[in-house]
Amino acid sequence: MRNDLTYDDYARFLRLPADELARQCRAEAFHASGPGGQGVNTADSAVRMRHVPTGITVVSRESRSQLQNRERCLQKIRAELARRARKPKTRHATKPTRASVRRRLDEKNRHSQLKRMRRRPGMDE
Repeated sequence: MRNDLTYDDYARFLRLPADELARQCRAEAFHASGPGGQGVNTADSAVRMRHVPTGITVVSRESRSQLQNRERCLQKIRAELARRARKPKTRHATKPTRASVRRRLDEKNRHSQLKRMRRRPGMDE
């Protein structure tokens, strides 16, 4: 993943037409592994596609058709671009409430007393 891209850059790639997005990608076909028998083993039907400008890489081996797998890869790239194009939520600094601080300190005190009760008699300072 490239770190110099912002969510605006991903949104710009997302707005590209499908053919333009496909031109920016490098596709590679290979033998799919796993279940599927002869349909998987005899043809280079699985597709690995990389969107060069962003570095997003996806793999599709769902179909026995290389063309359908290429289309599925483009859908996956679009979905990843959409995910990265979302503007991140702004974070706001918060403080714990007084009640939560009190609860935490009470629990620490109870735990301390429990450990104190486990000591041998006469070990108190």
